[in-house]
Amino acid sequence: MDKNTLVILKSDIQGQINLINRISNNLKNRAEGLQADDIIRLESVAYQIHNLYNATEDLLKIVATYFENNITDAAKWHSLLLQRMTQKIEGVRPALLSEETYFLLNSLRGFRHFFRHAYGTPIEYQQLKPNLDKAINLFACLERDLNQFIKHF
Repeated sequence: MDKNTLVILKSDIQGQINLINRISNNLKNRAEGLQADDIIRLESVAYQIHNLYNATEDLLKIVATYFENNITDAAKWHSLLLQRMTQKIEGVRPALLSEETYFLLNSLRGFRHFFRHAYGTPIEYQQLKPNLDKAINLFACLERDLNQFIKHF
């Protein structure tokens, strides 16, 4: 990768990580003092988890676009993107995601799918809470992985 392309990649990554950080902070603020019977806040927190996953997936797409963006199975595209980002591609790029971050994201991917497609289904605290805990831990893991990734260039 030439120097100019690397500078642009780093800038694109930084812009997206700034967005992810803002969403993560929104999530923490809205989750503070969350109660099981507060339906409006449960929905707001679920929406922020949805946004956090999507913004993170967009970050993965940015990296894939610069290197090897050729996932062709549309039915499994989201899961394949996550898996691909855990892989070191010899001579192309290091792995972006650690196993820990992959598992957090894969679980949140499942929640995001539920949130997007469960029209009219109420958000239950017992379902939301473990996903909230994972989402709150995501930013630190992602930041660590990105720092490790960028060191290779």
